[in-house]
Amino acid sequence: MAPKPKEKAKASAAAAAPVISIEDLFTSLNRYIQRSEYEQAVKVSDQILAAAPGDEDAIRCKVVALVKADSIEEALVAIKDSSKKASLDLSFFKGYCLYRQNKLEEALESLKGQEGSTESMLLESQILYRLGKMGASVDIYQKLPKSTIDSLEINLVAGLVSAGRSLEVQGTLDSLRVKATSSFELAYNTACSLIEREKYKDAEQLLLSARRIGQETLMEENLADDDVEIELAPIAVQIAYVQQILGNTQEAIASYTDLVKRNLADESSLAVAVNNLIALKGPKDVSDGLRKLDKLIEKSDGPEKFPLARGLDLKLSQKQREAIYTNRVLLLLHSNKMDQARELVGALPGMFPGSLMPVLLQAAVHVRENKAAKAEEILGQYADKFPDRSKVILLARAQVAAAAGHPQIAADSLVKIPDIQHKPATVATIVSLKERAGDTDGADAVFDSAIKWWSNAMTEDNKLNTIMQEAAAFKLRHGRKEEAARLYEQLVKNHGSIEALVGLIQTAAHAEIEKAEAYEKQLKPLPGLKAIDVDSLEKTSGAKQAEKGPNAGATETYEVKSKDKAKKKRKRKPRYPKGFDPANPGPPPDPERWLPKRERSSYRPKRKDKRAAQIRGSQGAVAKEAASSSDTKSNQPANPKGASQNAVQSKASSKSSRKKSRK
Repeated sequence: MAPKPKEKAKASAAAAAPVISIEDLFTSLNRYIQRSEYEQAVKVSDQILAAAPGDEDAIRCKVVALVKADSIEEALVAIKDSSKKASLDLSFFKGYCLYRQNKLEEALESLKGQEGSTESMLLESQILYRLGKMGASVDIYQKLPKSTIDSLEINLVAGLVSAGRSLEVQGTLDSLRVKATSSFELAYNTACSLIEREKYKDAEQLLLSARRIGQETLMEENLADDDVEIELAPIAVQIAYVQQILGNTQEAIASYTDLVKRNLADESSLAVAVNNLIALKGPKDVSDGLRKLDKLIEKSDGPEKFPLARGLDLKLSQKQREAIYTNRVLLLLHSNKMDQARELVGALPGMFPGSLMPVLLQAAVHVRENKAAKAEEILGQYADKFPDRSKVILLARAQVAAAAGHPQIAADSLVKIPDIQHKPATVATIVSLKERAGDTDGADAVFDSAIKWWSNAMTEDNKLNTIMQEAAAFKLRHGRKEEAARLYEQLVKNHGSIEALVGLIQTAAHAEIEKAEAYEKQLKPLPGLKAIDVDSLEKTSGAKQAEKGPNAGATETYEVKSKDKAKKKRKRKPRYPKGFDPANPGPPPDPERWLPKRERSSYRPKRKDKRAAQIRGSQGAVAKEAASSSDTKSNQPANPKGASQNAVQSKASSKSSRKKSRK
């Protein structure tokens, strides 16, 4: 069969085109890579692979160019195709592409067998850091050769801070012989370690130094002012956070607001600033807070129902992401949007499987719906399932139960926390809750357990004296006088407490009067009580309250002297107006001169104009209303003065009351 004309033309054109050698193609490929023109580099790589399908250098250049061009999915396809054509090991590139797609477990799996190289160790440490396995990430960093990697200390300090090992930061810097102010990134990370150690003043000074160093460094690189602010935005957010912790709330709010309004920050720093600003304001402006968080949280039908916008899932730590979702749930509860809150809380356990916050938020939703018993049940089940992480859960359960009027459940929750079991505040709370629940024996057992624990405790700040004093008062209040007397007596012997001695006398006075009198002699006599006859004092009706101060007891003499020295009031002559003669005062003034005209007896209201009522209709017609009114007037009594006066008085009284209310 003869070929078609078009096919003949194509074949002739291909034959006429000059054939480019592979060397020239590699030269072009190198030129495009040097210029960072990665799309052109991919095209040239395809031309080389068309001529030499198994060329390993061309395959590697194509994969790297696709990664540099952010074509991650195409890079994975190229890696998969190259495995069929050549025996080239591209496991590292595959792991990096999976890391970029946030498929962290698959990325870690692809790096197996690559542990020896420095590049794979760096990538593995980054993957572990993203997975939240900070300890393993730091261990890999510490195994890396320090001399061959630039700025290794920056990532190493960041990993130590994230792993909760901030105390090791200074020692690590000393071993590396690096100062914290050698770069603004290292100064920032070191300041974060100081924040974790609650050294906020030192952290603030180091953050200010980091900002100054960063401005100088970035200005030398000829960056624009806006780009400099974007690069230094994390430092600005951290400075505002330190101000917030130190109590400078207004300054922190101003800094966060300025960052959000100007929008000159990277996406992660902007998200942190928005979240912290919402946390500072609290429930003051719920609608505005929800509107800002809606820009950070999206809703999708995929496996993750509420992913963060703009790739923030990859840029924020787990702690930061959890704070954003927590604030959104709290704002939804404050705005009474229970359906949305319930939906978001249901998705949080899958997003943060090892965290306590989803359980606490779920309980908060039930409390908001007046289902305290359900909240107590959920918290109790979690505490029983994970006893090693139950401290916060049990404290929350105790608070919910106490607020709901379930004191026994609250007390049982506190009893299950061994760390704070015997602290005075915890003992007082449990005893109070058990008293409310009517469990006096249980409250007494709590005191006995606390006394036994503090008796064996080898601490400088021993609270045995305080616990025994309160326990004795409790036992005395509930009729257990023998046990109370024993505790008081032990306190007197061991500590010589005056309060315990008084309590012992009060307790022994109920049963053993002789013993009470014997202990009473140990009390120091009060000054001024030697000359008082107690028998005569008991016969009196009662003692008057004595005045305090140096003049007490000299009241009568003082009163007599004050009466003698009292001056008589001088009578003054009355002052009259100018031109007034008191001998001929004239007619008395009108007693009603200060009353309004309507309230005076001489007031007569004006008559209504009869002509004001117009008659409509034909000529000579008379309105029915006018006729009926004339009939009613004729039927009324001749003198309706009493009714009109009552009406005037009621109006006048209301008017006067209005005047009084204005004053």
